[in-house]
Amino acid sequence: MTPAVDVVLQVIGLRCPMPLLKTKQALSSMEVGQVLKVEATDAGAWRDIPAFVALTAHELLQCEEDGELFVFYIVKGE
Repeated sequence: MTPAVDVVLQVIGLRCPMPLLKTKQALSSMEVGQVLKVEATDAGAWRDIPAFVALTAHELLQCEEDGELFVFYIVKGE
């Protein structure tokens, strides 16, 4: 089941490290508890974004790989 999303960030076509940097920027402007959906095409995002989230108070709800598209659902933490 797809989580309810508050903010959608499309970083399609951007190369590493831009997807991760844009994800950090988006999360910093969100309220605690909001859900960010990140859509990326850079394969590096598949490891970088979950690794970043694991080091923060944010929570990775779900990640999906659909061909060349990588989708992440992240809950903004404290």
